[in-house]
Amino acid sequence: MYKQAYTRVLPILVPAAFALACLTVMYPSLIRAVPLDELQTFKTSFLGILLEALPFVLVGALLSSLLHLFVSENTLRRFMPKHPVPGILFACVLGLIFPVCECGMIPLIRRMIQKGMPVYIAVVFILSGPILNPVVFGATYMAFRLYPEMVYARMGLAFVVSASIGLIIYLTWKDNPLKHAFAAGVDAEGEPHSPTHGGSKLAAVFVHAADEVFEMGKYLLIGCILTAGIQSFVAHEQLASIGGGQVSSYLFMMGFAFLLSLCSTSDAFVASAFLTTFSGGSLLAFLVFGPMLDFKNLLMLLSVFRTKFVLLLSFLICTVVFTGAALVGTLWLHP
Repeated sequence: MYKQAYTRVLPILVPAAFALACLTVMYPSLIRAVPLDELQTFKTSFLGILLEALPFVLVGALLSSLLHLFVSENTLRRFMPKHPVPGILFACVLGLIFPVCECGMIPLIRRMIQKGMPVYIAVVFILSGPILNPVVFGATYMAFRLYPEMVYARMGLAFVVSASIGLIIYLTWKDNPLKHAFAAGVDAEGEPHSPTHGGSKLAAVFVHAADEVFEMGKYLLIGCILTAGIQSFVAHEQLASIGGGQVSSYLFMMGFAFLLSLCSTSDAFVASAFLTTFSGGSLLAFLVFGPMLDFKNLLMLLSVFRTKFVLLLSFLICTVVFTGAALVGTLWLHP
């Protein structure tokens, strides 16, 4: 496992280190031109965001592994209501019982759709599960402990957006959205093959959790680096001009969330770094939009679902999140 992690990282680190060494030798004046105050600010901001977010990433990965290895999809399916309204409500609160990060949500939902889960319930769980769970609630509360309105606004808007999109999908989409009828890793009875390491499921839990941490950790590091860089090297006047726009602030934060592809257990700590620059509504859009649709999730959706279905879902997420965040930001949250 660790050998695979090193294999993934070394092809990136070695060329970067070589290029930095060449620049240092060829242009030594660059070293003297580095603004030391900004570097100190960058280091402090980066470490602060990383150390606050990491414990929640670890807890989320561990709970996701326990669900993956010990709870079958058929067990969940027995409790699913048949009527659309209770079904949507059931999917919205499912994350409270089974907290799964968005990184592992799509493969799980694919298996559940193959076993007969209605598409609209699956969509609601994809959208709400990564936000409406106790781990993300705790992480958001810690990040915005001086601004608790944001915590409840995030949970409430995620609930409303997920339920609304689920109802629209129920009314408009009747076909099977999956590209393939069956997927590798699912046996004839529809149960996922549980990996075993020396016959111990406990060992498998920690190995699976470690794999998820390595997978999510790279996005967390990228997000922390970019956020710290923006906070340290971008002029506050430019950020203030973007954050002060009625529309530009929402579009910027939604696009920022899409590109960062942060885990929902850590994105609140990144958003809190912009608390004094951007409005509450735009930060809410970042917190709700990112876990529902980001770059890595879009690629995963396209690999599992039909392109037409992904385009429809993406359009609905963008429209409903923007509208909902703007309304909540205007009526309740203060800049």
